[in-house]
Amino acid sequence: MIELMMMTKRLMFRRMFSLLMASTVGLVVYSKVIAIMSPRLQASRNPRKIADTSITPVNGTRHFMVGAYLEHRVRKRSVRIISIIHQESIQPLYCVFYCGTHWANETEAEVQLHLELFAIGFPFVAADVLCPCPPGCNVSHVTLSTRFHVKHPQDHTFLHIRNLQTRQENESFQFDFTVCVSNLFGGYNNVLQVTQTLEMYRLLGVQHVVLYNTSCGPDLEILLQSYKQEGFVEVLPWPIDQYMKPSPGWLFGEHGGEIHYYGQLATLNDCLYRQMYRSRYVLLNDIDEIITPYQHETLPQLMEELQREHPKAGVFKVENHIFPKTQFDPIGRFRCHWRNIPGRNILDHIYRQEPSNPSGQMKLIIQPRAVLKTSVHYVMDNLLETVHLPPQVCRLLHVRAPRPEVSKKELHEDRRLWHYSRQLVPNVNKALQRAGLLI
Repeated sequence: MIELMMMTKRLMFRRMFSLLMASTVGLVVYSKVIAIMSPRLQASRNPRKIADTSITPVNGTRHFMVGAYLEHRVRKRSVRIISIIHQESIQPLYCVFYCGTHWANETEAEVQLHLELFAIGFPFVAADVLCPCPPGCNVSHVTLSTRFHVKHPQDHTFLHIRNLQTRQENESFQFDFTVCVSNLFGGYNNVLQVTQTLEMYRLLGVQHVVLYNTSCGPDLEILLQSYKQEGFVEVLPWPIDQYMKPSPGWLFGEHGGEIHYYGQLATLNDCLYRQMYRSRYVLLNDIDEIITPYQHETLPQLMEELQREHPKAGVFKVENHIFPKTQFDPIGRFRCHWRNIPGRNILDHIYRQEPSNPSGQMKLIIQPRAVLKTSVHYVMDNLLETVHLPPQVCRLLHVRAPRPEVSKKELHEDRRLWHYSRQLVPNVNKALQRAGLLI
């Protein structure tokens, strides 16, 4: 009897040991499987759709996202989404964040429309959408939703959040000066003037030019590709005409359309934030305008003196001075250089029109880190002081149709650009030859 009981205990012990070993092996195998699968599970939480274009529709709305940027200057840490909002169909919007390891999708967005007098009547307007960063979220991507709680956020299209790495003023920047050009559209093909403008800016100390391009002519496309390969120009596609009817002019009543001037306010603000920590200064102007110092050879020399005189300033306004395209240098000193190149020769226009309203049509040199929101001719919201530059110090040279029409007697001869011609002319020739447009 005792022997039978001992045999029974041995069998029970062996069975328990076998079960324990089986469960242990199973646990090890299960752990290994989980270890192998976990990267895939982790990866499956990443946003499946990340925007690769400059205009991204918001699901279930008539709104669009342009760019997302970390904002840490004036409020609790948040993300600013430069957007285009259909103001006749505004509804509550919610921010959906990807946090690296989890989703956070219950943050209500604050919509700030860029309301300008010249934008009245257009259903679409530029806007900032502010998304407070949720606690414990290492933000990397964001999107907008009309739902308070999104069950499948990975099915939405997300924007990568830029400006995650900030830079202090005493640190070096990738560029000292960047020019932001808001829009090219309508098959614009003014090759000669664009080349002269880009090479003038290079002589003035600019290292980087950003262009938002809806459409340009075939010759200008070739030129811009050459500058892109060189690294001097960055061209950002801006297919706004695929989503709405853009206005080719300033006023809704005169030009119609659904958004002011091909979405100029959205592109200017997007460029401002893109360059926030890449460039020490940003110039905001059109492709047919050149911000030119009159008492200094270069922009770095100008800004060094201005910042010394105005240490609390972060915005510098430059008067617009029109050089009528209907008036020419009577000698035609530079007229023979580029006869076969399409476009306007700015060196042939040396008569300057006195501005009727000097403070009305100004363009800007800014420290982007000091600006929260910009318009075309002034800064809407900034952290530092604004300085109006006198024309004897700096002018915006703008070759275009006169406004209003004036006689030659009312114009002032101004050969400032000729001062740079010894270097400018051969540099323009080299750029056109490099692009294969000048043989």
